[in-house]
Amino acid sequence: MKDFVHLHLHTEFSLLDGACRIDELLDEAERLKMPSLAVTEHGNMFSAVVFHDAARKRGINPILGCEV
Repeated sequence: MKDFVHLHLHTEFSLLDGACRIDELLDEAERLKMPSLAVTEHGNMFSAVVFHDAARKRGINPILGCEV
């Protein structure tokens, strides 16, 4: 799956819509050898810094988004 990039994910920072934890998403992206991963929260960017820094440490390109 190294050529696949997921572009629509929500984390625990999207209240009532996301249950995934950032570390678990990145574990799976690493396992699948994904080069990048997007997090698109609902109405907020609260996860941006945490996700960005954690993804970069693992060599995964973070893509930040917000659904408004």
